[in-house]
Parts: sequence; structure tokens; C-alpha cells
Amino acid sequence: MAKLDAITLSVLQAALQQVCDEMDLTFSRAAFSPVIAEANDRSDGIYSAVDGSLIAQGSQGLPVFVGVMQYSTRTVIEMIADGRCLPPEPGDIYVVNDPYLGGTHLMDVRFAMPVYRDGKIFCWLSNTGHWPDIGGSVPGGFSASATAVEQEGLRLPPVKLFKKGVLDPEIYAIICSNIRVADQRIGDIRAQAAALLIGQDRLNGILDRYGDETVVEAIAELRRRAAEQMRANISAIPDGTYHSKAFVDSDGVVDEPLIIALGVEKQGDTLTFDFTGSSKPCAGPMNSVLATTLSSVYLAMRHIFPDVPISAGAFEPLIVKRPEGTFLDAKYPRPVSGCAAEVSQRIAEAVFAAMVQALPDKVTAAPAGSSGNFALGGNDPARGRDYVMYQISGGGYGGNSGHDGLTNGCSTIGISKSPPVEIMEQAFPVLYRHYALREGSGGAGKHRGGFGLAYEVEILRGDARASFVMDHGRFGPQGALGGKDGAVNTVTVFRNGEEHVPPHLSKEQDIALKAGDRVRVGTPGGGGYGDPLQRDADLVLRDVALGYYTSEEATEKFGVVLSAGELAIDQMATDKQRVG
Repeated sequence: MAKLDAITLSVLQAALQQVCDEMDLTFSRAAFSPVIAEANDRSDGIYSAVDGSLIAQGSQGLPVFVGVMQYSTRTVIEMIADGRCLPPEPGDIYVVNDPYLGGTHLMDVRFAMPVYRDGKIFCWLSNTGHWPDIGGSVPGGFSASATAVEQEGLRLPPVKLFKKGVLDPEIYAIICSNIRVADQRIGDIRAQAAALLIGQDRLNGILDRYGDETVVEAIAELRRRAAEQMRANISAIPDGTYHSKAFVDSDGVVDEPLIIALGVEKQGDTLTFDFTGSSKPCAGPMNSVLATTLSSVYLAMRHIFPDVPISAGAFEPLIVKRPEGTFLDAKYPRPVSGCAAEVSQRIAEAVFAAMVQALPDKVTAAPAGSSGNFALGGNDPARGRDYVMYQISGGGYGGNSGHDGLTNGCSTIGISKSPPVEIMEQAFPVLYRHYALREGSGGAGKHRGGFGLAYEVEILRGDARASFVMDHGRFGPQGALGGKDGAVNTVTVFRNGEEHVPPHLSKEQDIALKAGDRVRVGTPGGGGYGDPLQRDADLVLRDVALGYYTSEEATEKFGVVLSAGELAIDQMATDKQRVG
């Protein structure tokens, strides 16, 4: 076979990426649920027919699904091979959300479809969408005090939801009988399937144009180059072992922190990640399944080396020792509703905290690291129907060697954004009384952290139940190299004229609310980078002028004294404050 020329290889790389991007776009545009249609809590990709390894993933898909869908697709292939799944036929689409078979939490539902060429499977297309509800003890599935996975919702092994292109009415009926607001799910299901069909059509167009053998050759070469590029980046890191720790507030049941202990050994052109010393499996839903733990490491390294193209090759130099006996390797029936949205981000934070020691010019201080999961379910008497609302929110990113952290950025694990306030108020009986930057929340540093978000939601009518699975309520996002931690996450519920703060700070479930009750949330700011006393005083003055910090905070956090009565730097007092 003739060697693939560089231009054709580049064109095919972009073409495969475009297939995934079109699937992402189709999924969001066709979906009914705001969390998919507006917040883009979904992802699409192309996977090997042999072992499910990642070929390409949409640029606008959640990074945490990179390793997860690779793992789950491989599991489907293995289960078909050993007879635990019915063998596929053209037009079949499998559905699976079992976290122990390469998943995340139960609300992340994956579809997988084989693509045939000349009667043989050429590859698999797979996608994941966050369904607003999957049953379980609380609306939205975020059961903060679940002690078994059955309390979190319906768990599906790989089964054919579509057979030869036709939706199976019996499987669909089982799903609808176990979830809330079931009549709205058909829109998301059809959208998820449509994305795969669009991907199949676009992929066949590429194969018809360039030939199957050429595309296969390109896929192999792209994987080899991704591995080579990642190895080159790793080779530049000084040999040694870098240690860090990150903390989860609690598991939602036992009010004690969970520890993620990480040692990263760099040797030659590989990195080995060892989580020995992390907390044991926990009683509550903050356990992480292996697929999510692996994917968390991969996405953290993706943040550090964004130039490496996404494919299975990029993961080859990253060796993750299986964290058996810890809460990062959950086995049935451990509850896992917090694994993808929260624990995954603590794992990434541990990777950042370790790698910033080795690559201070490339790695940031810790970002907000919480998806801010707030689920609200109830009945809207004006419309005569039930609803489940799911709110995700951004926070501050960590400062880095070159500049301040991003304000109100998306979560570490994805590209999902908060749905527009107007859409949420149109779809659900709520009013956003406040929605603004959370001033003062960025961690102090030579380059400060970005600011989080502050919002307040009022229930307008009917009764509802609220649940929260958030994090960083006890510990703020870590500063780096002398920088200070960002502000912690806060949740306050106003009901019956009283204020209620969850005992676990960032986690509680099934809080009864009625019309007029309110929920106020403040998301974390990013960690600061470098000594705050080295921050340019003019930048501190600018931040105060913009209302980001008060004059008192400027002195307390940065050692910058402002003249009384006017917005100007008192240089003499500042010099004394910073030296003293």
C-alpha cells in the first residue's frame, strides 16, 4: 500500500472531526431538554470496531466522555462476543447507562451503533446525553444521600433500543415506566439516534470518496502520531515523582472529607498515575467507577497538552494504576451519582496540583471544579404537568503563569454552559431574582483566580423538591505556587421565613419547597497563582474599580492600600504593607 501523503492525512483528520462535530450539533438542535439543547451536556464520537478505542470525538463534546465512551463501547463489543448481548444488525442502536460497564452516573445515557461496510462492521458511533431524570429516589437523579445504586435510578445494560432502525416499543415502555416526565424523553431519544444516523451518513460519504483502505490507514497513522506527540511532550518533563492531594467535601452520608492522594511518576516518555492512599469506598454517592477515573486523568492531561489530537493514541503514554480498594474504583452496588460531575473534577485537580510542580508554565491553579448540580422537581399547577429542572453552573478558573483565571468558565470536565435564564424561566415555574458574577471569589495570587457565579432562584407556583450534589463547599479550589485558594461553594435555602444551609454544605436531597421559597448559590472562584504580594498594584486597583474586590480585600489579600476617599494607590502604605 502506498504511503499516505500528508495532505490527504490532514484532510481526513479534519473530516473525521467534522463528522463528530455534526453529530454534536444535530443532537443539541433536535433535543427537547434544555440541559442538552442549551447546555450541550452531550458528546459524540467514532470508535474502533475491534476494541472500541477512540478514533475521533466532537470538539464541542464533554471531555470527560472521552475515556468513558471508549470504555463503554469496548464493553458492548466484548459482551456481544461472549453472548451477553444480542449480536448487531444494520440499523441497530444499543442503549446503556450502567456505570460499572464503562459509564458515569445513571443520567448519562449512551447510545452505540455499528456502521457497516460491505456487510462487516467498519466502526462504532457512540454518543452520550444527560437525561434530566432517570428515576430513583429524587427528581433529577442526584440523590445526595443514596447508599446503593438502585436508589439513584434505572440501570440499563447494553440492550437494543432500536432494532433495524425501528424503536423497540417494549424497551421504550420499560424506560418510560421508570422515569419522571416520561412523555418528554422521546424528543431526546430521537435526537440522540438522529445524531448517530447523521454521523453514519457523513462517514459513508468520506469512505465512498477516499476508499475504506485509505481511511483505515489514516486512522492508524493519526493514532500513532497522537501517541508520538504525547510522548514528546512528556519527555520534556523532568524525571521524578510529583505528589498532590485533593479533597471531596463529603460523600453526602458521612460528614467527613474524602482524600484523593496522587503520585505521578515521570520516567522517559511515560507518566504513571498512582492513587494509593486515597480514601476507601464511601457510603454515599461520591464513588467513581474506573472508566470515569481513567477519563478524568485523560481530560486533565488534555488541559495541559491541548495540542495533542484526541484519539486513543494520546492515552497510550498515560499509565493509570487501577485504584483498587479506594472510592475511585467503585464496584456494584456503590452509589455513583456524584462521580462524573464532581469526583472527576477532584481527580483532575489532583493531576493539576501535581503537574504544576513539574510544568509551572503550562499548568494552572485549580479551577472551580464543580458542575453545581441543582435538580428541582415538582408540579406546575398553571400548566397541569410535572417537571424536572436541572441547573448546572460555571465557576472561576485558576490563574496561571501568564494571566488571571477565566471568570465563570464551564466545569473542568466539559464545555457545558448554564442554560439561558430566559429559557429556564420559560420552561419551568421559577424566577431568577439574581444572576451575576460572584465578586471577591477569585483566589489571590500574582495572577488571581477567575470569579464564580452567584444566582438566586424563586419558586413561583406549586410544590417542589430540591436536591444538590455539588462540591468545594468545605475546601476552596487550590492555589498554586504561593497563590491562595478560591472561595468555597455556598448553598442557602430560604423557606418559611428561615435560612437553611445543608449540613454537608454542598450536598443535600429532597428539600421540600413551595411558592415563594428561594435557593441561593455561590459557585467557587479559581485558585490564585503565585505570591499575591507580587501582583501588579495597578491590576489590583483595576479590580477594585470594577467591583471585583473591595478596598479592604485589596489590602487583606494583595497588600495594596488605597487612599481614603479616592480610588488611588497609597504607594507608601502599600510598600510598607507588602514588606511588613
